[in-house]
Amino acid sequence: MVVIRLARGGAKKRPFFNIVATDSRSRRDGRFIERVGFYNPMANESEKGLVVNAERLAYWQSNGALLSPTVARLVKGAKVSA
Repeated sequence: MVVIRLARGGAKKRPFFNIVATDSRSRRDGRFIERVGFYNPMANESEKGLVVNAERLAYWQSNGALLSPTVARLVKGAKVSA
């Protein structure tokens, strides 16, 4: 099953997350199918904290991909229509 979830990157104490479509059996930071966006919880006011490609997100959802609870909360909070 394909899930859309966060994959952690960044340095120690400086998290950065890619929003990826991946097989549910893959490791959190392992192999993924496609990068759909990113989330930077440490972003300043001048930087973008959340960027999601709504078109690709809708495509994956139409093909049966499930959103992880965290990604669903972020997408809902950002009012991305998917």
